[in-house]
Amino acid sequence: MNIRKISANGNEIAVVDGDGICISDVQSALDFMVSVDYETGSHSVVIRKEAFSEDFFILSTRIAGEILQKFITYQFKLAIVGDFSIYTSKPLNDFIYECNKGRDILFVSTEEDAIEKLSRV
Repeated sequence: MNIRKISANGNEIAVVDGDGICISDVQSALDFMVSVDYETGSHSVVIRKEAFSEDFFILSTRIAGEILQKFITYQFKLAIVGDFSIYTSKPLNDFIYECNKGRDILFVSTEEDAIEKLSRV
């Protein structure tokens, strides 16, 4: 996992790159947040969807809700970057739609879009 800090519109944003899954359950999400905070001091994070286990995108596992609740509790803003059109689950698509109406959790298609949206919060 590679974490770099960028500044956009006066906001510090952590951009996480790397191969493999780094968030698969609540504990790994907490560990991730601690690492990001320690390395960058930022509470706005851009991460690719491939960093999440596929179970995250199956809402019936409840993993997404539990993990994202931790990000909100610890006041992290999160932008997940990827192609979400591959998922045909109506509940997941509704969940993504509702998240994107807010300001804390975003599902976007490009890193540039993620940075732009996080820089406004």
